[in-house]
Amino acid sequence: FRPGAAERLGIGPDDLMGLNPRLVYGRLTGWGQDGPLAARAGHDINYIALSGALEPIGRHGERPVPPLNLLADFAGGGLLLAFGVVAALYERERSGSSQVVDAAMVDGSALLTSFLYGMRGAGLWNTERGTNHLDGAAPYYDTYECADGRYVAVGALEPQFYAQLTALLDLEEDEEGGEEAPFYLDPTGWPRLRERLAAAFRTRPRDEWAALFADTDACVTPVLSPWEAHTHPHHQARNTYVEVDGLTQPAPAPRFSRTPSAPPRPMDKGGRALAHALASWGLDTERVTKLTETGALS
Repeated sequence: FRPGAAERLGIGPDDLMGLNPRLVYGRLTGWGQDGPLAARAGHDINYIALSGALEPIGRHGERPVPPLNLLADFAGGGLLLAFGVVAALYERERSGSSQVVDAAMVDGSALLTSFLYGMRGAGLWNTERGTNHLDGAAPYYDTYECADGRYVAVGALEPQFYAQLTALLDLEEDEEGGEEAPFYLDPTGWPRLRERLAAAFRTRPRDEWAALFADTDACVTPVLSPWEAHTHPHHQARNTYVEVDGLTQPAPAPRFSRTPSAPPRPMDKGGRALAHALASWGLDTERVTKLTETGALS
């Protein structure tokens, strides 16, 4: 809903809180309930562009790359709304009062960049895209193509992990010609290190590298597609994925020890689940039936 839409339908917070003074009312929009852009259309890419979350993502000297629609729609929007509702419910146990939770995707995606402000303030982050330890500039925190055209991800940030990486890749010795290998944290040596790592990973297919690094702390993992991730032994051991109505998909997370989440259910066709929920909340059964028959519930 855009701002004011719920009120025009008679289901705004004031309308419903008049009926239930303990109600927690969640609102999720792209731009928020107020501000110059509140009534304007937008999508994930627009929200992260304005919040500063998009600009740092991409290679040095290249354009920013949209990270699917994960940052604003899901992380900065839906996830923060859910967290806000849970927090409001917890607070209600103390105050007994209602509350509106205003989740805006532009706000949430801005919040996700908080660590960049801390890093920048400590002098540990450059403002130029693609020149930092975590944005693809560092050769020890990047992806590499393998012999079969697939990729591995390397995250050997700490010296003990980097040492295991170079040992397993046989990169511990000096470079050809007797020149000492550059210190891995020195940015001036990153181009040379990247060349050596890239050449090494191109000598074997991805799954051979995955098997070699599987029982190490070198922080090297295969880059799996969403359609093959469920086949990995770690996911299989943890039941990270489930099959619902013939479709493999991620299982609920996080995991609760005492009240485990139920597995996802197939798509509700005909609005039966919604009708049942409305009836359980006290809506007249005859009215629910009429709404279902007219297609208002589907």
